[in-house]
Amino acid sequence: MSTLDLTLTLLVGLLLVLVAGLVLASLAYVTHRHPHLEKPLNTAFGGGAVLVAVVVGLVAVVALTT
Repeated sequence: MSTLDLTLTLLVGLLLVLVAGLVLASLAYVTHRHPHLEKPLNTAFGGGAVLVAVVVGLVAVVALTT
C-alpha cells in the first residue's frame, strides 16, 4: 500500500469517526429535548449500533472487491 493510499484511508477513517460522533451527539440532544422519544443514552447507543453496522458492511464490500 502506498503512502498516498494509507493517508487517504486514515483521512476517511477520521472523517467517519467525526461524523459518527456528530450523529450520536445529535441523537442524544434530540431525545433530551423531546423526552417522550426515549432515554437519550439508549437512543445514542442504538444510533451507534446502526453506524457500526453500516461501517462493517462497507468494509466488507471493499475487502471483497479488492
